[in-house]
Amino acid sequence: MDWLLTSSLDQIGPITRDVRDCAMVLNAICGLDKMDSTSTAAAVPDFTESLVTYVKNLKIGLPKEYFVSGMDKEVEDAVIEATDVFEKLGAKIVEISLPHTEYAIATYYLIAPAEAATNLERYDGVSYGARVDGVDIIDMMTNTRTEKFGEEVKRRIMIGNYALSAGYYDAYYLKALKVRTLIQNDFTEAFKNVDLILTPTTPNAAFKIGEMVNDPLKMYLQDICTVPTNLAGLPGISIPCGFTREYLPVGVQLIGKPLDEATILRAAYTYEQNQNSGNKIAQ
Repeated sequence: MDWLLTSSLDQIGPITRDVRDCAMVLNAICGLDKMDSTSTAAAVPDFTESLVTYVKNLKIGLPKEYFVSGMDKEVEDAVIEATDVFEKLGAKIVEISLPHTEYAIATYYLIAPAEAATNLERYDGVSYGARVDGVDIIDMMTNTRTEKFGEEVKRRIMIGNYALSAGYYDAYYLKALKVRTLIQNDFTEAFKNVDLILTPTTPNAAFKIGEMVNDPLKMYLQDICTVPTNLAGLPGISIPCGFTREYLPVGVQLIGKPLDEATILRAAYTYEQNQNSGNKIAQ
């Protein structure tokens, strides 16, 4: 299961056809599970009641740090057009700053591999996971992990073990935890003035499967708009907001306050019901 990879970052979330389906799935999966230590006893509303087309006076923050040089112009145009839709519907667009965004990728790709390296230690072919036999236990573990772990998993384990090793823990992992706190504080300050935050989902349109497999850094940079949400422990949703001239889909992300999925769903549903860019090709 994916949640075993990075305990403090990964979250279960539905991939659905539309916002209504998302609300229905959340109704089914949210709430306290006594068998899941990561669940919470917070009250769970009926998320389908949030499916109303109303965003008047809703304050939506637009962080300048998410619109950086190198971003696909077609993606930027589609996201800005989405803000125009919200504005026409009565929402208030407010420019905000999340100053530590530039450190999010480096922070995430230190914490996530460190947690992955720790969590995946259990998959040794003895207690957990499939087993590939060997002449002795060391050979068996080597064969098991060589065959059953993919290249990306192996890469993250190596990075994580390096970051956690003696002499590097303070310089890398501990520092990443401190920067994570700064990123969380950025969002806390921003949410004192806005109800939601709107960003691109990725800096580029969708890429082909396997296109970046030989360039991990380029692939990791596609996460620049989404990993801060995980680092800060916030709910978010990505919804379609148009296509490029090559008919590649573009997404817009809405980030909410802790446990405020209801507001996210209301805004996403309102946009979904009122925008025309889902069938529009960038000019």
